[in-house]
Amino acid sequence: MAHRIATLGDITSQFDVIFSDVWGVLHNGVTCFPAAGAALADARADGKTVVLITNSPRPAIGVIPQLRALGVPDEAYDRIVTSGDVTRELIAEGPKKVFLLGPERDLPLFDGLDVTVVGEDEAEAVVCTGFFDDETETPEDYTDMLKAFVARSAPMICANPDLVVERGERIIPCAGAMAVYFEQLGGEVRIAGKPHAPIYEACFAAAKEVRGEFSKDRVLAIGDGMPTDVKGAISAGLDLLYISGGIHAAEYTLNGEIDEALLNSYLKSQNAAPGWWMPRLA
Repeated sequence: MAHRIATLGDITSQFDVIFSDVWGVLHNGVTCFPAAGAALADARADGKTVVLITNSPRPAIGVIPQLRALGVPDEAYDRIVTSGDVTRELIAEGPKKVFLLGPERDLPLFDGLDVTVVGEDEAEAVVCTGFFDDETETPEDYTDMLKAFVARSAPMICANPDLVVERGERIIPCAGAMAVYFEQLGGEVRIAGKPHAPIYEACFAAAKEVRGEFSKDRVLAIGDGMPTDVKGAISAGLDLLYISGGIHAAEYTLNGEIDEALLNSYLKSQNAAPGWWMPRLA
C-alpha cells in the first residue's frame, strides 16, 4: 500500500537522483504549480540530481522556454529529456518521406534529420505529435487518413505517447490516443517515449553526465500518468512517488477529496504499487 507523504523532503534522503514528470506534476499546461518547482529546487540544493522526463514531442531545447513562460524555475532541474529527443532516433532510422500529423510548431522535431516532410499522399511514414486541433478533434476524425496509411503499410512514429493531458481544468487528448486508434485499425506504431525503455536510458545517461556513477536503487521517479509515468517506472525498476491529483483524480475523488481507500483500490486494479503518494508535489 502506498504511503502518503507531506513533502518530497520526507523521502529524499533515500535517493540521489530524481526523474520527474513535467506536465501534471510541474504544471498543467496553463499555470505552474509553484510548490512543485520549489520542492525539486530544494532537492537539488540538498545535492540531488533532477532530470525532467517528459513525453513532450519537442526536443528539450524547445521545452525550456515553455517551462520558463509558465513560471517553472530553472533551479528545479539539471537536465530535460523529452520523448521528442528519443523519437528523433526513430525518425532517423525510418522512411525518408514523412508526414507530420500535428501542429506546425512541432516541425523543429525534424531539424537536422535526413528526412523530407511531405503531404499525406506521398508519405512513407506518419510522425504523430498530436492533433491539428486537440480542442475539438478525436482520433476517429482521422479515420480515412489513417486507413490510407495502414493500406500502404506506412508506420506511425508516435512522438508523444501520452493518451491525455491536463490543460487547465480540462482533459485533452494527445498523440498516444491517435497511436492506439492507429493500431486498432491495423497499423504499426513505433514509440520511444514513456513508458518505453529508450527515454529512461537517456535519463540515466543525462544523470550520469551530471553526477557520475550512481545506483539504480537510489533513483526516484515522480509522475501522475498510469500508462506512462507509472508503468514506465515499474518497467525500469524504479521507486515511484505517485502524484494523485493529476489525470486520474476522478477515479478516486469523493466529495471533492482524494479517498485513500479508493486510491489504493485503483492502484491495485492497475497492478501498480508506488511507494508513496501525494495529491500535488510539494
